[in-house]
Amino acid sequence: MTTLPPLPVIRPKLTSLARKKLPCSPSTIPRSQLIKEKDDIDHYLEVNFKGLSKEEVAAYRNSYKKNICVDMLRDGYHKSFTELFALMKKWDALQETARVRSLSWLQRPLEEQPDKLDHFYHYLTRAEAAERKGQLLEAAEHYEAFHQLTEGRIWKDETGRFLSLLACESLLRTYRLLSDKMLENKEYKQAIRILIKASEIAKEGSDKKMEGEASYYLGLAHLAAGEYETALTVLNTYSKISTDLDDDLSLGRAYEAIAKVLQSQGEMTEAIKYLKKVVKIARKNFQSLDVVRASTMLGAIYNEKGYYNKASEYFQQAFDTTAELTNLRQMDETKVHYGIAKAHQIMPRVNNYIESADLTSLDFLLSWKESRSKIACEPTIGGSRRSTRESLCQIPENLEEELSGFPDNQKTET
Repeated sequence: MTTLPPLPVIRPKLTSLARKKLPCSPSTIPRSQLIKEKDDIDHYLEVNFKGLSKEEVAAYRNSYKKNICVDMLRDGYHKSFTELFALMKKWDALQETARVRSLSWLQRPLEEQPDKLDHFYHYLTRAEAAERKGQLLEAAEHYEAFHQLTEGRIWKDETGRFLSLLACESLLRTYRLLSDKMLENKEYKQAIRILIKASEIAKEGSDKKMEGEASYYLGLAHLAAGEYETALTVLNTYSKISTDLDDDLSLGRAYEAIAKVLQSQGEMTEAIKYLKKVVKIARKNFQSLDVVRASTMLGAIYNEKGYYNKASEYFQQAFDTTAELTNLRQMDETKVHYGIAKAHQIMPRVNNYIESADLTSLDFLLSWKESRSKIACEPTIGGSRRSTRESLCQIPENLEEELSGFPDNQKTET
């Protein structure tokens, strides 16, 4: 049997009172003195413990287990209470199952194990308090201790999930917050180290979705550190897990992250393929914000490479989607992108009209300035300028083939 190390626990007054009457307490009061009738207990407390409030009397009358829960709720540790209550509920259910099946239940009830309850109370509440204050390293230490307490146990919550898995989730969340701070400070090695640890814990939890999430954040950390090949390997793992789980939303996130890595490597053609997959998945699952983000990324790639017609299409797609969402901030942002791409799209045409310095070109420019609509092309202008303007009026049908030169081909629509 595992012996739990002593804790420097400062118990609230209610819990301290409740602990005094426990049979396993070092300062056990003889059972003969503990009269169970309410009036007799109140009289006993009045005689032996002066100045107790009704609340404190109730605390003495209640079990140690109940007082632990009350203390958690009173002190605002609602998350800790939920986790501990789920554990105790499952413990009682297992004991009842053993009784029904006439099995020998060797485990003592939790209310008869105050030291174990103290450990749960200590680590859960300290972790929750540290997490609230932003003391993430301290929170991680407490969650690690809680994880060790539940590791390998059969304890489950009311939904049937292992408590060890919940401990893993709490620990991984804390690790992720820690790594975010490290990445903000450009402490890439430390962030990657802690996310590798998170990934290992996720694998131990035998939950593929959680394992995939850990791979996702680890991949992004490698991307931030400029370790592109490693980032691709880790993100491809996330992509495979998402595919196996038939999780479209996670798969979309994986593709978007992979596209960012490819874009950083200059592999624009491959990045475009993955971003188009993101748009397709997002539309299928009505994830409008994902459509906006991926469309904006596509527009930026095309715009940077000089394919202004295609850039305008994707920026317009992003703008139209934000308009449907009535998201004013994103509408303004995508509108700016769309406007810049449209300006790039017509700039060569306008420049050619200005350089021609003839009346016909001037008429076209004045007409466009009045209407601000699509600028017309003049097919009757001779020679080389005619072929240039005709090409400007056309969107290549084989655009994907023309993009096959990315990143070496720096072709622009001029």
